[in-house]
Parts: sequence; C-alpha cells; structure tokens
Amino acid sequence: LEQPFGEQKKPIQILGSCNGLLAVEYDYNRIFLWNLSTRKYQVLPSTKIDFSSPSSTYSGFGYDPVSDDYKLVRIVQLLGRNEEYFHSEAKVYSLRSNSWRRIKDFCFYFISYRQLGFLANNVLHLLAFKTPESSKKDLFGFDLRSEEFSLVELPDFCLDENIYFDVKAMGGYLCLSATYWELGDIVADVWIMKEYGVKESWVKLMSSTYPDLLLCSPSEVPLAFSKNGDKVLFHFKLNRDRRDSLVWYDLGSKRIEEVGIRGVPIVYDVDLYVESLVPLN
Repeated sequence: LEQPFGEQKKPIQILGSCNGLLAVEYDYNRIFLWNLSTRKYQVLPSTKIDFSSPSSTYSGFGYDPVSDDYKLVRIVQLLGRNEEYFHSEAKVYSLRSNSWRRIKDFCFYFISYRQLGFLANNVLHLLAFKTPESSKKDLFGFDLRSEEFSLVELPDFCLDENIYFDVKAMGGYLCLSATYWELGDIVADVWIMKEYGVKESWVKLMSSTYPDLLLCSPSEVPLAFSKNGDKVLFHFKLNRDRRDSLVWYDLGSKRIEEVGIRGVPIVYDVDLYVESLVPLN
C-alpha cells in the first residue's frame, strides 16, 4: 500500500485497528486515522504533550458505541532519577469533534517504553505497575464510554512471581498467556475471560509443551480463532531459525500447521484489520 501522508522511507507504527480504521503514527510524531479500503485519511491535531527528557507513551484506539465516536487515547509519562519526580498527562482524541481533551491522569507506571492498548468489550487495556519497584503487573481498563480507568482482575496464579504472563484480546475476549516451568518442561497456557469483568470466568483454553510453541520471548498471545473455533492463529518466532511465522494450532489434536505467505520479510508485525466504508469526515 502506498502511504498517502509522507515519504515512504519514514517509519510508521500502527497504534490500533477498529472497524476498518487504522490509527497510525508517522515518523514518531504525527498521527493519522486511515481507512485502507477507501484510501481516505485524517491528520490529527497535535497533542501538545511534549517532554524534553525521555518519556514513556501509551496509545490505544477504539470505538464508543454510545456516542458513535472513534477515540484515540494518548498518555505520556516522565519518571525522574530515583523516582523522585513523576509526571503523567492523559488526553483523548475524538474523531467526531476532531479535537483532544485532557482527562484524569493515569497514576500507575508503564511496563515498557512504548505501549499499545488492546480493545475488548469497548474497553482499552494496558498492563502497568502500581509502584516503580513492583514486580507484579496489573491489568487496567479504560472505558471508552465513561473515560474512566479501572482494575481488571486476573486469575490468582498470576500472583506467582515464577510465572511470566501477558494479556491481549482475541475474538472479543480478554486473552492471557502464561509461561512457567513444570517438572523440567516449559509450559505455555492460554486463558480467556468468558464474561468480561468476572474473575471467576477465566477458563484455560489450551496448554502446550510443544517445542515449536516455545518462543524466543517468554510468552506470546494468539491472534484469532478460526471460523469454527477449533483452531487458534499464533504469530511468533520459530525457535529453529529465529524467523517470524504464522501458525494454526489445533485445539483438539494439539498439532500446529505453519501458514505460508509468499514474499513476507523474515521479521514482521501483525495487526488485525477488517474492511469497511467508515468515513473520516
């Protein structure tokens, strides 16, 4: 696809995908909403959140069905030496008004330098620490309707410091992957929350010690279910040659099938996209 908003050699990052619209950051400082089907795009006004010192950012994009509006959340945090200084600013962009608004600041600490939110149940989610010294991650949700943050409860086993976990969205559900040692093997479990916001509704979808599902990074969350729900699509690096790959994992037979795509580079990112005619003006 030809990028409509600048030089082709400038880096782009997809901040989110929803109903056929992509939120794209171009050259690290300009943000666009882009409909790939209609080839239309909208340049967002500047957020006016700018720190001279290195800072951490969070971005998330989604749809609010109550106000029939697409919203982009942007949070920038600055943490000083020895945690003696902390500053956070949070803003929401509304496509309907084509403007940014300052909202209540997020007072917890990001776990990575640049973090992307994931959408489930019209809520954007991110993992964060309650304190800079904390080793326990918590899951927070930003409701696009009320524009409030709240804590989302995880299964009790996530309190174990020997378990590495990550959370994303799959098929409209919150999806948690956990990696841990058991009897000399590395075990990878995948859980989904069947009823949003209900801790007791977390159920284990799969558990595997298959060698090719052991990733270079400690954990990876699947992307999507097949149409009949009996397979799960994964994106990860194959251990044998350290390249990115897409594979189907059969929940019944526990076998994997690599998805071959001609012409893709050795390393790539994956985002889900659905065609639509959603207008941008």
